[in-house]
Amino acid sequence: MPSLCRFLSFAILLGVAPVAVCFAKPDAPAHVYKTVDGRDLMLYVTEPAGAESKQPRPAIVFFHGGGWVGGEPGQFNSHSQYFASRGVVCFQVQYRLLDRKSKTPPVDCVQDAKSAMRWIRARSEQFGIDPNRIASAGGSAGGHLAAFVGCVDGGDAATDDLPVSAKSQAMLLFNPVYDNGPGGWGTARVGDRYREFSPAHNLSKDDPPSIVFLGSEDRLIPVATAEKFRDDSLAVEVDSELHVYQGQGHGFFNVRNDDGLWYHKTVIEADRFLNKLGWIDGPPTLQKP
Repeated sequence: MPSLCRFLSFAILLGVAPVAVCFAKPDAPAHVYKTVDGRDLMLYVTEPAGAESKQPRPAIVFFHGGGWVGGEPGQFNSHSQYFASRGVVCFQVQYRLLDRKSKTPPVDCVQDAKSAMRWIRARSEQFGIDPNRIASAGGSAGGHLAAFVGCVDGGDAATDDLPVSAKSQAMLLFNPVYDNGPGGWGTARVGDRYREFSPAHNLSKDDPPSIVFLGSEDRLIPVATAEKFRDDSLAVEVDSELHVYQGQGHGFFNVRNDDGLWYHKTVIEADRFLNKLGWIDGPPTLQKP
């Protein structure tokens, strides 16, 4: 199964395979965050067990991968369960997918990502979260969306309540396709409009700190692209960490790959990153696979 999931996580980005076979639907309460074209879009909430905290908790909003054309919430089930055990409220977002046969840019995807962020922030009190400690997270195309809500102005849905910020305060990015400029991933869809969509081309000093996880053998995202994003972030005085894992390809971080080895390593680093920000306390508690 790990090798199958790894193959599919790569194949879906090429538009040739579904991703639903890899990840189970979240076993968590579902909420409608948006209705568009007669369709309800859902997000799934994993909350810490036990008594309610006296202080607002941090939150992580996860966006699944799938090349903007496939996938569904569930990719980050294990991540959500672990970080909930660390006192973080976790959300997994469903968003509209693009027609794989078209060359449509990801307008619907980025609009839904921002709508979800606003829906969550507007309900901070309901979920007991701190509206100033909401991280965005995602893998591959979901990593693009997580970086988009952190770095790119615009791309808002006409129905959004714009006074409510859609901007995240931290970014956890798992092999993100965040450079959509010339030579980057997704240029076939965005073309000359890449500055509207590419987080790497919208970095500024008001962007959130980031941690990026990448395999050295990723065929979609060169290590040099990730190094440039890190260096460009630091140049505008935004903290950014890059962790490169030797010999690993795209989607290496998923929980089923290599009996959870890379899931464990990346989650431990993400935990330390949130601890460094002061969002969670103490050392990581994730057990080795």
